[in-house]
Amino acid sequence: MVKEETEERLLKKIRRIKILILDVDGVLTDGRIVIDDAGLESKAFDVKDGHGLKILMRYGIDVVLLTGRRSRAIEHRAADLGITEVHQGVWNKAEAFADILKQRNMRPEEAACVGDDVVDIPLLRRAGFSVAVADAVPEVRRIADYVTRQGGGRGAVREVCELILKAQNRWAEVAARYEFA
Repeated sequence: MVKEETEERLLKKIRRIKILILDVDGVLTDGRIVIDDAGLESKAFDVKDGHGLKILMRYGIDVVLLTGRRSRAIEHRAADLGITEVHQGVWNKAEAFADILKQRNMRPEEAACVGDDVVDIPLLRRAGFSVAVADAVPEVRRIADYVTRQGGGRGAVREVCELILKAQNRWAEVAARYEFA
């Protein structure tokens, strides 16, 4: 009985979502940063995460990247996916979160946020639906509404995209488009 009530409360939160705000390192990537001898940085992104984001955006959910680091790789990946709003070098994610919502005239309960480390906690505490990736630090997993089965950079974002679309009763449309239903 308690589990059903908890699941229904979670579904109610997810149904309100109009925007997905993602950390990058440890969420869209596995957190590893590769720097070559020339000082060039590279990151690995999961193609299924990317496709999930494209599907989510196609069904009207905004996607914003919000990260404490700066990287050209992030700019390239965002452009590839059609994500037009990227905030890099952000130390106060809670303030940036408030600005993002204000620009869109949205309320915090309309935002889902995904994080993996303690710097994401203030953001996750303000979001209507907070998500920790499976390999997030314990403090983040403890406060999140939902913890993914998959790790950062390994399908966690795709899992969140599908969760949102299914809770909002849009997954059947996705299935019909790809004829896998």
